[in-house]
Amino acid sequence: MSTRSWWSFAGRWKWRGIEMETLEAIRTRRSVRAFTGEAVPEELLRQVMEAAAASASGGNVQPWGFVLLRDPRRLRALRALAPGIIGEPTAVVALCLDMRRAEELGGAMGPRLAWMDIGLATQNALLAAHDLGLGACPIASFHRQAVAVFLDLPAQVEPVLLIALGYPKMQPPAAGRRPLAEVCFAERWGEPL
Repeated sequence: MSTRSWWSFAGRWKWRGIEMETLEAIRTRRSVRAFTGEAVPEELLRQVMEAAAASASGGNVQPWGFVLLRDPRRLRALRALAPGIIGEPTAVVALCLDMRRAEELGGAMGPRLAWMDIGLATQNALLAAHDLGLGACPIASFHRQAVAVFLDLPAQVEPVLLIALGYPKMQPPAAGRRPLAEVCFAERWGEPL
């Protein structure tokens, strides 16, 4: 009997009993800005946070921290500091970067890799939310210093991105994407695949 807890067949992955359509999730995820107002159960929010924390990290430094906001009063106050939050999400995750950790544990490349790590954690959180039937939208338009104070972040930790979460009112249409021939090349820039 195999001790592996995963299998793959034609793009379907099953891991510990959970079936995932990874490529389907990547292709169908959209930035959702209109939410129903229905509260998201804590267990689903925990799964989104776990997905973010499970992401790959350069040198396994894991220079991130995540702050989950659910209290309606705190969410209203946060919206005053973040003009990029459109709509009324029922939860927001603040993705934060601990630059001291990145520098101390990551060496010379630590600060540069830390930004990659935040991107990886963000994508994990967005895909997990989509897989769980939630709408999500990454937000970079917010007052960083004010949000850092609002979240009571330590001096070496800075908020990098917010993710608005909630049940979507509708699935937004797909945004246009550049043709693959414009962005993917073989062996050198400009050579078609």
